[in-house]
Amino acid sequence: MENNEELIRHLTELRRRIIIVICCFAVTLGGGLYVSPQILLYIKAQPAAVPIAWNVFSFTDGLFIYLRCAFIFAVLFTLPVLLFHTWAFIRPGLTEREAKGTLAYVPVSFLLFLSGISFSYFLIFPMMLRFMMRMNQSIGAIETYGIDRYFAFLFNVVFPLGIAFEMPLIILFLTRLGLLTPSRLRSTRKYAYVGLAIVGSCISPPDFVSHLSVTIPLILLFELSVLISVRYYNRRIAAPLPTGG
Repeated sequence: MENNEELIRHLTELRRRIIIVICCFAVTLGGGLYVSPQILLYIKAQPAAVPIAWNVFSFTDGLFIYLRCAFIFAVLFTLPVLLFHTWAFIRPGLTEREAKGTLAYVPVSFLLFLSGISFSYFLIFPMMLRFMMRMNQSIGAIETYGIDRYFAFLFNVVFPLGIAFEMPLIILFLTRLGLLTPSRLRSTRKYAYVGLAIVGSCISPPDFVSHLSVTIPLILLFELSVLISVRYYNRRIAAPLPTGG
């Protein structure tokens, strides 16, 4: 009976937090619907987008882009709330030290994601766009771009790198759980480099400079992740074990 009551309390708490996140999403979605025209005009005013005409090939293209922009705005600004309430839900099962350490993951995760999006949007995406346009022009193609295809290409470039910038935090988290150690990371470094090079080649134009522009930041992120893992691991090893009274 006691276990059932505890389960009901946990489920009630989970439902309450899910409702809060949904309400936050609804509010930010409303904000996204309001600011989407300004966001789209800002994107169109960027140097990479200025020479490209955003054509629509159906009556609903503009509407879908408008709604997609509002949805992404809502997801982006609901993410910190979701992360916080995830932390708050598991907080009772953590020690005071663990709770303080994991709480820092919330703002850091959000900032890393924003950094990845900014890096890919302002540096990688314009480079890829210029490469694709030059290639199309070199074969005498007439460039007529639909707004839907433009944003599909944009999202396919920006969001994978935004997620990739979470690498240091993910590796630190796995180190805290004991699933990764600095020695294990070092032993897999060459395989990680190969994997990151493959990822970089998949999300960048097929030329050497573009590959390096994407792969080098990914490798630097991996090395930063290793450094963070080493520092945390050494601090944990050096920390004195608690003694019984």
